[in-house]
Amino acid sequence: MSDGLTRTWRPSYPLDLVRVLAPLRRGSGDPTTRVAADELWWGTTTSIGPASLRLRKDRTGTVIATAWGPGAQIVLDNVPDLLGASDDDTGFVAVHDVVERGRKASRGVRLCASGRVWDVLVAAVLEQKVTNREAWRSWRELCWRFGSRAPGPVEKLWVAPDPVQLRGIRDWEWHRAGIDGARRRTLIAAASVAGRLERAVELRGAEGRELLQKVPGIGPWTAAEVAQRAWGDPDAVSIGDFHLPTIVGTALLGHPLDDEGMLEALAPYEGQRHRAVRYLGAAGVNRPRHAPRMPIRNYRTL
Repeated sequence: MSDGLTRTWRPSYPLDLVRVLAPLRRGSGDPTTRVAADELWWGTTTSIGPASLRLRKDRTGTVIATAWGPGAQIVLDNVPDLLGASDDDTGFVAVHDVVERGRKASRGVRLCASGRVWDVLVAAVLEQKVTNREAWRSWRELCWRFGSRAPGPVEKLWVAPDPVQLRGIRDWEWHRAGIDGARRRTLIAAASVAGRLERAVELRGAEGRELLQKVPGIGPWTAAEVAQRAWGDPDAVSIGDFHLPTIVGTALLGHPLDDEGMLEALAPYEGQRHRAVRYLGAAGVNRPRHAPRMPIRNYRTL
């Protein structure tokens, strides 16, 4: 295996590598991640070029991180935050038994922070108003056809197209990747101001989400999905999600809700609402089996 830059880091808390980084993985076929029994690989863009990162834990719980590519030092510097070091649920009070159950089940899991907007923004835009299956297929095609192979020793690891590469995609190629005009326009608009959008990580919170929403086509849902992953925002609720109000309402009140009702139900967790939703997921709460399903559309044939 070719040499890369390496650092070791010992977390002060129990760490489940795969579960902490699960929000960054877009389906089991995500070409930017590889998960094995004892290690995880991740390919990402950075402000100075692509990088790949290999993470594994030794028997003492120490994380050994190795990175390759122009952005290797950047991703190594961010390893603690990526693995939840800047996240802490101290002071979180579970008002509902199901939330407390999820909290107990989440030992070793914290909110990750990739430290970068671009990659998670592209994936989030692709997930607008379509099923995960459709969005993940488009994500794979964009990475394979317009991104680049991740630097380092792994052949089947890819990096998403950076803003310059994305703006070079021709109209008919967007269509072939199953991406409709609305999402294409949003991505192109975001690519034209991508450097400025990275400031959202510094602003954080509501201010960071508001900066993202200055791009036409990026609303509260997309901004929240980015905030959850780029800086581990514990309060970023995905307003406008097709299933989330039903999940939250059924778990907390026993019946489905709309967005307004969901926010009212989550009011006791103000400042930690996304964390409360994550704990619901950890408790095994999911969409009811007979809830309405979003239709699958094939934009390649439209």
